[in-house]
Parts: sequence; structure tokens; C-alpha cells
Amino acid sequence: MGNYFLRQLADYVQYHRDPRNCALHVLGIITLFLAAILPLTMWPVTLFGVQSTLAPLMVLPVLIYWLALDATIGLAIIAVAGFLLWTAAMIVDHVSGTGVFITSAVLIVIGVASQIIGHRVFERRQPALVDNPSHLLMGPMFVVAKLFIALGYRDDLAAIIASSAKDGPSASLYPGDRQVEPPARP
Repeated sequence: MGNYFLRQLADYVQYHRDPRNCALHVLGIITLFLAAILPLTMWPVTLFGVQSTLAPLMVLPVLIYWLALDATIGLAIIAVAGFLLWTAAMIVDHVSGTGVFITSAVLIVIGVASQIIGHRVFERRQPALVDNPSHLLMGPMFVVAKLFIALGYRDDLAAIIASSAKDGPSASLYPGDRQVEPPARP
């Protein structure tokens, strides 16, 4: 899966060169994920004697997918997803059912608007998922990869992002992002 992830990441970068678009994607990805799991958190389920809700069960396949693509980035996403699942549970515990659906609808509007603005205004091109629907799942991987690069980790991914973005503005997302030259080919 590693080579597949690297190819997908290189392709994804072509649609996310402007740092303002990347920043809007952080907002959009988080709000859309929370919007998706919020209503699912209202339905309790018991599996093998363990009480839970439908949300973690529905999220589990995509978390496994991200973990399979890249273990380090996948683990970081699992940590963030855990926090967002906890946040959804807190909202459901303190808001009426109608309030949960209204909150989810508002989050969807904010998330979709941030994605559209990022692509239309700053990139001036259609979102990556229009050309490649699998890119819908690459957003969180890209954001976490950029965070790791900004913190000085994952030079391997920095090289791919830098080489894929060299034809346009930097795909910098976080202050302190380092641009690393791709390894020379023999």
C-alpha cells in the first residue's frame, strides 16, 4: 500500500498547491468528519457485549484503510478521529436530537463551503475528487503528512510533495514547512 499512497499523494498535491486552499482543507476535513459522525453517535449498538454507538463502527473501515496506507500517519489520524468521536459523544449528550441534526447540517455547509472556496478562489480548478473519487479519502492523509513535514519528520513525504508541487506555488500548509529536494535518480 505504501507505493499506492505515495502515488496518490503526488497526484493529490497537484490540486492543493495554494497554502490558503490547504488551510481551508484543514477546516473542511475536520468539520465534514464531525458532521458525518455526529448523527451516527446518536444510535447505540452493542457488539460482543460492548456498548458503543454506530459512529465508531462506521469509521473503523476508513481508519484501517488509512493505517494500511501509512502506519505513522494512520495512527495520527486515529488519534484525531478518537478526539472527534469523543467530541461528537459530548455534543450528543448535551444537545437535543434536533440540535444534533442542525449542528451536523451547519458543519456540512461550513465544510463544503471551505472546500469550494479553496478550489474555486485559490486554486482556480476543480477539486481532486472530481477527477479521482479516491481523493476523498486522501485529504486527511495529506493534512497529517504536511503537519509531520512541518515538524521535521517524514522527509520522504516532503520530497514527494516538493517534487509534485514544483510546477506551481508551494503546497505549504504550516509555518516552518521545509522544502526538501527529491532524491536524485541514478
